[in-house]
Amino acid sequence: MSQQLIFEDHYKRLGLEIFSEENLKKVNGNQFRSDIKVFFIPAGYELTIDFNHYRTQKPALFFLTNQHLVIEKGKEESVLLYYNRDFYCIQIHDKEVACDGLLFHNVFEIPFVELDHEETVIIKNLFQNIRNELEWKDSSAEEMIRTYVKQIIIRATRKWKKQNLDNDIIKIPGSELDIFRDFSRHLEIHFREKHHVADYAELLHVAPKTLSHKFKNLNLDSPNQFIINRILLEAKRLLFYTDKPVKEIAYDLGYEDPAYFNRLFTHKTGSTPTNFKKNYSSGKKYNI
Repeated sequence: MSQQLIFEDHYKRLGLEIFSEENLKKVNGNQFRSDIKVFFIPAGYELTIDFNHYRTQKPALFFLTNQHLVIEKGKEESVLLYYNRDFYCIQIHDKEVACDGLLFHNVFEIPFVELDHEETVIIKNLFQNIRNELEWKDSSAEEMIRTYVKQIIIRATRKWKKQNLDNDIIKIPGSELDIFRDFSRHLEIHFREKHHVADYAELLHVAPKTLSHKFKNLNLDSPNQFIINRILLEAKRLLFYTDKPVKEIAYDLGYEDPAYFNRLFTHKTGSTPTNFKKNYSSGKKYNI
């Protein structure tokens, strides 16, 4: 059985729900789709996020906004913390926790951190503290819960940097990190109407060539490729998870010429949008 606890005050909402093998399928619907989600997942789970498949060999925290999540297998208890932007907006509080563009909305599509034993104990305790506050319903519960959410995010942000930057998985020096976070954040907001590197360079107050050189010097894909990748990800979501026709999807993504969108999708994926919708079966697989 699941156990669900919710805090609601006017527009602010936060909930915590515990899942186990018997009720995992409840996660797979649209109930939590619009929420910001921090999901503690033990070892031994199999899940799909958008078009990537994960098998957890260690406990992990996943950070999700509007990605499509499907839990396929898992036995031990997992814990889902979900909240809306009125409760805690990662953009507004970014200076406090510096997570947007790393844990959430990162262009590298690495929405998780692995946890060692010591960190697992700490994170579980923080979730338990949130659970206690939700059960006690004291007048100060909202602020206490918010401090625990911040602690989870700050600890996970440090862990993400250690696992992906310090180990050279992504070779970005700390001094350059903010521009990539900012690029990620702007891309998530504007990818439907801004399709050119110059658009993002303007938002970042740098020259387009400067932005492109920064990516090139660190052996990353070009900013243009990241922009296209984000557009294609959304196109795949709309093709696979909705019944929208290709022409409407093209318009949704800012293309006034559906034929051009068709050619772009086919060139970049090797499949027409229609064939992708019919034939898609699996994406990348990760053991984490």
